[in-house]
Amino acid sequence: MSDLAAFDIVRILAPNPGPLTLTGTNTWIVGRDPAYVIDPGPLLDGHVDAIVAETDRRGGIGGIALTHGHSDHSQAVGTLRVRTPHNPAVAAAAADADVVLRDGDAFGPLRAYATPGHAADHLAFVAGAACFTGDAVLGEGSVFISGAAGTLAGYLEGLRRLRELELAVLCPGHGPPVWDPAAKLDDYVAHRLDRERRLLEALDRGMRDRAALLDEVWDDAPAVLRQAAAATLEAHLHKLEEEGRLPSDLEL
Repeated sequence: MSDLAAFDIVRILAPNPGPLTLTGTNTWIVGRDPAYVIDPGPLLDGHVDAIVAETDRRGGIGGIALTHGHSDHSQAVGTLRVRTPHNPAVAAAAADADVVLRDGDAFGPLRAYATPGHAADHLAFVAGAACFTGDAVLGEGSVFISGAAGTLAGYLEGLRRLRELELAVLCPGHGPPVWDPAAKLDDYVAHRLDRERRLLEALDRGMRDRAALLDEVWDDAPAVLRQAAAATLEAHLHKLEEEGRLPSDLEL
């Protein structure tokens, strides 16, 4: 099955392409009477107009769910609420959300799954056999991980938990839908573990300089993504430290 309509899901692509956003930010709308909006995206008039038109056709907005607070996913929230007569609630893991979600909480047809990594408070949402992954899983390529302690271990755990679900489609924050969720999630975990393997090999050879480690282990990262790769390197180093595998002469 490869038809979003079969899941009563619509993707509205924001016109904000770039190195980190791929073809743009995906806003997802699921259900009807009322519909729920996942990640309203950037504040672009035409994009908000398209969301309003689609949700009007579906009986209005029952709620707005945010996978995380990065502006390319959340910037349009205020305008969308103003343009919706009953000012629908915003649900997210952030403490200032109208509805603060924790792992396992429900919001309308959506169930929240903690997927920290790209952001510490990142959530994925599952509705039926569809998973809205935000920036935990993209339709193409990989994501960068926040350099804070604990994020990479939490991220891998989140991916493995999603892998245990019976999913038919991943609806990512950027890129096309993924119609083989199990394979994609397996690839994402394998990719992280391969980076870890390469990083450990470089450390075992005595490499300690951050720039040199980036050049060695993230040799495929284009210059425009080097800062993102550097954050991901820090996340990997923190994970090694948490596991007692970081060389004693490398400071975080």
